[in-house]
Amino acid sequence: MKQQICILGSTGSIGTQALDVIRQHPDRYEVYALTANNSVDKLVQQAREFHPAAVVIANERHYNELKSRLADLPDIKVYAGSDAIAQIVEAGPITTVLASMVGFSGLVPTINAIKAHKKVCLANKETLVVAGELILNLVRQYHVDLLPVDSEHSAIFQSLVGEEINEVDKILLTCSGGPFRLYSLDQLKGVTAADALRHPTWKMGSKITIDSATLMNKGFEVMEARWLFGVEADRIQVLIHPQSVVHSGVQFKDGAVKAQLGVPDMRLPIQYAFSYPERLSLDGDRLDLFKVGHLDFFEPDTSKFRCLQLAYEAIRRGGNMPCILNAANEVVNLAFREDRCSFLQMPDIIGQVMQRADFDASPNLDVYLQTDAQARKIASEILG
Repeated sequence: MKQQICILGSTGSIGTQALDVIRQHPDRYEVYALTANNSVDKLVQQAREFHPAAVVIANERHYNELKSRLADLPDIKVYAGSDAIAQIVEAGPITTVLASMVGFSGLVPTINAIKAHKKVCLANKETLVVAGELILNLVRQYHVDLLPVDSEHSAIFQSLVGEEINEVDKILLTCSGGPFRLYSLDQLKGVTAADALRHPTWKMGSKITIDSATLMNKGFEVMEARWLFGVEADRIQVLIHPQSVVHSGVQFKDGAVKAQLGVPDMRLPIQYAFSYPERLSLDGDRLDLFKVGHLDFFEPDTSKFRCLQLAYEAIRRGGNMPCILNAANEVVNLAFREDRCSFLQMPDIIGQVMQRADFDASPNLDVYLQTDAQARKIASEILG
């Protein structure tokens, strides 16, 4: 039986690379549903190639155009709106949901997929950042598989395979350092979004690329690792590793370290999440350690990259504070890309929102939704 896959965010970086994995293994995988936010052209192109049972466009203004352009393919059902995205994951034939939507918008569809007993391949880290405890409780309640797609968390997962009875001493979470690793504070004052979007090793979407430049993405990954692997944040060590060859690892109680190495290619963790516990063939470059030559590791400088420090603060506070952090970050990330705030203003605004938003030590889904809305409003007001 082929896995019937629903890709949430099929036109983004993760989604398009997932489709390449499916393209390479048509005997294993079949696309059941594709969703996008605004990218009608790319969604139409994907639908014509993969002939899914359904496509969904989040922005309802694009519904008529999308439906018209797929009118000659009546077997493809066309839907629109965030509710339709949240509901499509529940379709009976779907076996696997790749959650690769960006930001808070991925939370409800992921919850629905878990409740519908689907295997969830998680690339939307904000889901665990915002509501990690809720998600893990649901995973246990509904007995579903939750497999990481982020390269770092896939590397940790791969390092833990076969080690179930062995105690983890700490997790080693690597980070390229982004484009500004060697910049001074004075230099950071003048950087632009165009500068930040030139990531030295990874090709990613614009939002996550900016988060990588501020190191907020690494703070999110600390939170994600905490929930996925049951290791407290003070035992998750962030290492700046410019070569992006060691994708992350685990140190065990006997001092042994296991890590996963490879070229920077997101198709590998995507495919491993689809195929686990099997490893399938994958076209692409192979790691040549002779060409790499050496591997460097440095401590992150949180005086320059305060977003990582704010993420640790949110972890320590717990409750809905990570949700506040995430919402504020989404607002300032977009503002920076639109030249409405500077690089160094982003952590300042996030910190102010964390102080002003209502704190709840024991949030449920309704609280998360209210918190997200409030934090976004405060951040927008600060931006002016």
